[in-house]
Formats: sequence, structure tokens, C-alpha cells
Amino acid sequence: MAQPFLYNYDSVLITGILFLLIIAMNELSFRIGRFVQHSTDAEMKTLTGSIQGSILGLLALLLGFTFSMSMQRFDGRSEALIAEANAIGTASLRVQLLPEEFHAEANALLGRYVDMRIGIGKIDLSHAAQRKKYNQDIAALQSDLWALAVAATNADPRPVTSGAFVNSLNEMIDSQGKRNALQQMRVPEVVLWLLFIVFVASGGMLGYSSGLSGTRVVAPTVMVSFLIAMIVFIIIDLDRPKRGLIQVDQSSLLALQGAVPMPPSGSGMGERTGVVSY
Repeated sequence: MAQPFLYNYDSVLITGILFLLIIAMNELSFRIGRFVQHSTDAEMKTLTGSIQGSILGLLALLLGFTFSMSMQRFDGRSEALIAEANAIGTASLRVQLLPEEFHAEANALLGRYVDMRIGIGKIDLSHAAQRKKYNQDIAALQSDLWALAVAATNADPRPVTSGAFVNSLNEMIDSQGKRNALQQMRVPEVVLWLLFIVFVASGGMLGYSSGLSGTRVVAPTVMVSFLIAMIVFIIIDLDRPKRGLIQVDQSSLLALQGAVPMPPSGSGMGERTGVVSY
């Protein structure tokens, strides 16, 4: 799946460019305001102040809207990871309900599955080839687990034993698909572009208003521009799964690495269904 244009660039670079654009627009607009200062009457200056307030109000609205969108998507990814970890944990517990000859193989497959899910969780979404290989291996593991569940059901068709494991396995596969889908859900790029345009326009209006008044306010302007740039950085970073500084905590999955028992070496596991080694 092709990534949006902005996703190909570092969030720090985007934030830095935006900050410089706001400062540059502020300075340009200040000079324009100074140039037309003496030919602008008091009524026009008052109207300019009203327009400036409207743009800042629009900026606050867009900020709140965009930050809420990025935070909801981050929370969704966090909840999906916890749900997947719980589903895997439930499946590993219900292995004990299977006939004993399936225990070692099921635990080994689930152990590898946890490792693969943790591994793919560390790969940037822009590394399409590497992620595709991981997803192929994960799909193969799911097929092996499902084949084992079918064999266990044939050996013991009771719903309270093998049937319970099949249900938990189905939930585990569904939760993986939901988590993958949520990783592709981000703030629409057109919303971010609109946000950037309003940011730069607000910096320009601040500079123009200062130019009309004939007073340069350097420190407050730089401080406001910097704060705006930091808010944009947080919005972008929250909206970048597996790439930004703010990442979904994988401790729920990491805890499963020691919780899923592994069979002893040389146990002959995998001879029945031809399990693939990864």
C-alpha cells in the first residue's frame, strides 16, 4: 500500500520547515504592513485585527480537531495491540484443553507467532518488502495453527475442549487483521496540508498586524511559532505508527514471550503436520 507523501519525510524535518515558513511569512507580512501603514486608516486597522482573531480562532479549531483525530487513532492502535495480546494469551491457555499429543506443537507454533508479531511491530510501515515477508511467514504460521486445530477437532470434537481452542484461535487471527487495518488509518493528508496553510497564514496575519501598528514583537512571535510547530510535531508523531518517537507500548506482547511454554529440543515436534521453521 502506497504511503502518503508526508509519511516519506521525517517529522522533525516537516516541523522545522513549517517553523521557518511561519517566521518567513511573519517577516514578509510585517514589511508589507509597514509599507502600507501610513496609507491605512484606523478603520482598516481595526478590521485587520478582527480578521486576525478569526484566523486564530480557525487555527484553534483545526488544532483541536486534528489532534483529536491523531489521538483517537493512536488509542485505537494501542487497544488493538492489547486485544491481540489477550487473544494470543487465551489461545495459549486453551492449548491445555487439546489432546496431549498436540500440546508441544501448538505451544511451539504460538511461541513463534508471538515472536513474529513482536518482530513486525518494530518494522517501519515504509519498509514494504520486509513487512511483506513477515506477513507471509505469519500467514503460514496461522495456516499451521489452523491445520493443527482441525486435526485436534477430529481427534476430540467436543466444543468445550478443541472447540474452545478453535474459537480462541479464530479470535486471535481476527485481532491480527484488525490491528493491521488500524495501522493504515491515519489523519487524511489533506487535513494536515490545510492545517499547515492556516498556520502559515496566521503567522502572516500576526506580522501584518504588527507592521500596521509599527511595533515589531519578535520574542512573542518566535515563541508562538515554536509552540505551534511543537503541536504539529506531536500531531504528526502520534499519527505515525512504527516510525515516530511516540510508539505503541508492546509490553503486552513481550510478556507473552515467556508465558508461552516451548517444547524441549529434540522432542520431534512438527513431524505430524510438517511445520515450517522460520
